[in-house]
Amino acid sequence: MATATEPDAQIVCSFCVKPSSEVATMVAGPGVFICDECVALCAEIIATKPADQPAQLGWERQLADDMLLATLPKFAEAGSQVERVLARWVTEARSRGITWTRIGGALGMTRQSAWERFSGEE
Repeated sequence: MATATEPDAQIVCSFCVKPSSEVATMVAGPGVFICDECVALCAEIIATKPADQPAQLGWERQLADDMLLATLPKFAEAGSQVERVLARWVTEARSRGITWTRIGGALGMTRQSAWERFSGEE
């Protein structure tokens, strides 16, 4: 398992949005992070789920409107964090001399789209 290498002030759990300063451990994935508290909750859910129960998709339909709206900023922060990490990885790729064509191809976009999104030039 990888641990986070991003400056602590910028790292938040992609699930609960707690900053790394408020949890004991933060684990890094490809552009996302999960705290030890969310890992423990996931392990508990998996351990106690009946074998014949299907995964619950669409749980957001069960939320009250205020709870749904309160969750939106958490998704926005998680998305922003992924974008920051992606930009850092693209910068690393460019520092290694990898072309915009190859970066665009890896991201499923054209060279021009990759350059426009990540070059920082207007």
